[in-house]
Amino acid sequence: MIRGSCLCGTIAYEVTALAAEPGHCHCRTCQKAHSAAFATTARVKREDFRWTRGEHALRSFESTPGKLRHFCGQCGSHLIAEWVTLPQVILRIGSVDEGMETMPVRHIWVSHQPAWDVSTDDLPRFEEGYPPK
Repeated sequence: MIRGSCLCGTIAYEVTALAAEPGHCHCRTCQKAHSAAFATTARVKREDFRWTRGEHALRSFESTPGKLRHFCGQCGSHLIAEWVTLPQVILRIGSVDEGMETMPVRHIWVSHQPAWDVSTDDLPRFEEGYPPK
């Protein structure tokens, strides 16, 4: 079981299983939303995700048509995002408190990687979104 929460502890969630391995997203909207060079995320089937506390405090922002980013209205922590028509949510790994065993396996949207981000590792890098399977 993966458990996570926001910075102030108002909102909490549980995840029973990941639908895909985590990855690092370098898209401009993730950079802006997280004030960071990239956001580490993982897909979760909707039925494997549930809010356990504080759902009343959730706020959302439609960053791209059809994509909502959900965050705590008190502390601003980003928790999940979702394409409203897809069967999965996008978990923000930075909000995980316990149970996360799976390591990131890729970088996506490296075409948006800022010049000052000189981090390197051996993970595959993709210019845009997830590679076709």
